[in-house]
This record gives sequence, C-alpha cells and structure tokens, in this order.
Amino acid sequence: MLKIEALAYIVVEATDPAKWQAFAEQMLGMQALAAGDGLSLKMDERDFRVSIVRGDADRYLASGWQLADRAAFDATVAALRKAGVDVTDGAAELAAARRAAAIASFTDPAGNRHELVCGYTGGKTPFVSPIGVQGFKTGAQGMGHTVLPAIPFEPTLQLFHETLGMGLSDIFNFKPGPDAPNIRIYFLHAAAGRHHSLALAEMPNPAGCVHVMVEVNQLTDVGKAYDRLRAQGVKLMATLGEHENDRMTSFYMMTPGNFAIEYGYGGISVEPGVWQTTQTQQVSIWGHDFSVGFQ
Repeated sequence: MLKIEALAYIVVEATDPAKWQAFAEQMLGMQALAAGDGLSLKMDERDFRVSIVRGDADRYLASGWQLADRAAFDATVAALRKAGVDVTDGAAELAAARRAAAIASFTDPAGNRHELVCGYTGGKTPFVSPIGVQGFKTGAQGMGHTVLPAIPFEPTLQLFHETLGMGLSDIFNFKPGPDAPNIRIYFLHAAAGRHHSLALAEMPNPAGCVHVMVEVNQLTDVGKAYDRLRAQGVKLMATLGEHENDRMTSFYMMTPGNFAIEYGYGGISVEPGVWQTTQTQQVSIWGHDFSVGFQ
C-alpha cells in the first residue's frame, strides 16, 4: 500500500496577511516571516508549516502531503493517474516556494486542492516563539491534521483510503439533533502514525476547511493560549475538552481564514497496519461545547 508520511504544510489565502501575522504571533505563538507579499508561519526548524499567500478571499487553499522519497512520490503520482485523477506536475518555481525537490498537485472529488511533495530543500533553524510557547509537536508526524469538507463522501474517502493507502483510524457518525441527518466524519492516519492527519467530514464549508489542528508540547501552553484568546477577543469555536478518539485535550478558535484551529496537547499515535479502526460514540469525553461557535 502506498503511504503518505504526514501533513507537511497548509496553504492559506488572505486578503490582508497582516491579520495572520498578528494572530500567528500573539495568539498561536508561531513565528511569522515575510515571504514575498505573504507570510511563512514557522512552527519548528523548517522554514514554514503554514504558507499565507495574498489573494482575493480569506480561505484555506491547499494541503501539502509529504512523501518519503522520490520513488514514493513517483509511485503515488502514477497510482493517482491510474485511478483517473488529473495530476499536475508542479513547476520549479512552486517547488522552490514549498521548499520541495519535487511537487505535484491534484483536486479530490470534493474539490479540495492537494499538493504532494518530497525532498525538503529549505533551511533548518531553531524555532523561537515570540511569546514563549515551548514548541509544537511536528517532526516526522508533520504539522498536525486537517479536516476537510467531503461531498460527495464515498469517492473522496475511496481516493484517500484505497488509492493513497491512508489507514482508517476512527469512524464517527455524527447526528446533530434527533431529527437531523447523519453526518459521517472519518479519521485517517498516514505512515508516521499521528492518530489522524486527515479527517473527511460530510458537510460543506465555504472556507475550504472545517478546522486544522496544531499540537503543543506542553499542556500548560494550551491553558495559556485559552487565556490569550479571552484577553484578545478571538472568537471561541469550542470550549476546552478531551476528544474520545485521539484523546487530544484542546479548544477551538476562529482564524482570519474563516476556518477554525484546534489548539491541543496529548494526542495519541497509532501503529499503521496494526491499529484496528474504532467507532467513536461521542465527540468528547468531557468539554468541547461547540455551541459557543454559533453564538
């Protein structure tokens, strides 16, 4: 089975990148560095984990997926094309911007844009948070996870689970109310073993993403971020809580990109090929009141 290693980075479109600079530095504790007329948000020794590009909207643009090497990259592109997916070979300029030796892009059946990369070509300089955050959990497991809208659901799931070989960590059949339709949310892991690097949600989202998760190395930094959110007036999308499936202790907030960020600690890892798919019965063991996001 072909295996994506991890979520390497995300790309976000912004009408005013300065809003992201303030949010990233003073709320998230990331380093924001100038990159042309946009920004590179730094979470670790890599040049960036979030690329902010200037554009006409405020939204999520693309997910960047790490492949182990050129052989895995070429085999993955070939598998996608064999499955009938239109894959575009990336130009040298785009590869340089993403700090990759090779890059290709495709769009999934739900309309989400994805980039495949291999061979990191950027710098490796120490991460120093401007507000003292004691580091993010990245490394081999990538920057975190992304939850993407997936309508139509079945062909989108098939692409990632069968064609790309991502493992199915957990299934959650979400029913918002007694008379509401069932919403499927499936959680998929990559080769590096983060509980999920991708989740597919059977719901629309005009911003192109339901939420992105970043994980800090200390629970204290989650608490401090919760205090900063209140002090800075950032919109809370879900209160503190602990998820049932990946055991992440986290809260959710709105970003300048009109999608949410989950800011968490303590997520579990899985062993690909060994992990048995679970079926979550509830969103969280405690907390995570999502109703605040509608207030």
